[in-house]
Amino acid sequence: MPDSYALFGYPVQHSWSPFIHGMFARQAGQDMVYRLHESPPERFRSDVLEFFSAGGRGINVTLPHKRAAADLVNELTPRAQLADAVNTVVRRDELLIGDNTDGAGLLADLTRNLGLSFDSPRILLLGAGGAARGALGPLMSLEPRLMVIANRTAERAVALAEDFAELGPVSGCAFGRLENHRFDLIVNATSASLRGDVPLIPIGVVDSMTVCYDMAYGVGDTPFVAWAKRLGAARAEQGWGMLVEQAAEAFELWRGVRPDTRPVLEALKLRAAPGPGTRP
Repeated sequence: MPDSYALFGYPVQHSWSPFIHGMFARQAGQDMVYRLHESPPERFRSDVLEFFSAGGRGINVTLPHKRAAADLVNELTPRAQLADAVNTVVRRDELLIGDNTDGAGLLADLTRNLGLSFDSPRILLLGAGGAARGALGPLMSLEPRLMVIANRTAERAVALAEDFAELGPVSGCAFGRLENHRFDLIVNATSASLRGDVPLIPIGVVDSMTVCYDMAYGVGDTPFVAWAKRLGAARAEQGWGMLVEQAAEAFELWRGVRPDTRPVLEALKLRAAPGPGTRP
């Protein structure tokens, strides 16, 4: 009987995770199934515990449950502790171990798939929610000379910066306070692209040397990617690679095998339906 894995979220039927993990399993010769579980917040805890009680081996967790998953598991990995959010759970004996693979997926896409390299970069992270929190630790590993978190409400950005202050020079502000800054890398961790919008940041933060990356994804440019291209950014990319790379991190945690992400990413881009997608 194949081992059982699943994605829990609300909503979840849009997800490409079964396609991705199905390709990983075939590639690695793993006997497993991966299904979607639409689980509203009031049922999330009981649904997950029921899944594992029935023999489930591991799960992914997507919006809006990543913070709730951190409270549900028995142990957190260091990167899940840092993010204060869980997107991957593995059962080991009777324990549920929570991990966060989002930031590692982002970093792998930037440096490996996109071939980018940074020397003491100036980084702007847009948003101060769960997606930004998961990305911040890995981005700080690039040893930026400047890390600014900008958010619609400055208070949340400042609070997030304070939580990560031990990792290096990081500050928080409102979108409108960026007029005098220019950045080497801008990462959009807001949900603006999913609403068809662009964060209200000054156009002066982008020039011909700036790399812009949207954690949202879709066939065709997301609004943020289209905006960055109009401003003449050096590169403007969206999060398909992050989606696949964070899934590969989870797969390796579950199965002990590191899949080759390149053919999966190529196949995903060919099959994806038009229109903006969501984060994993």
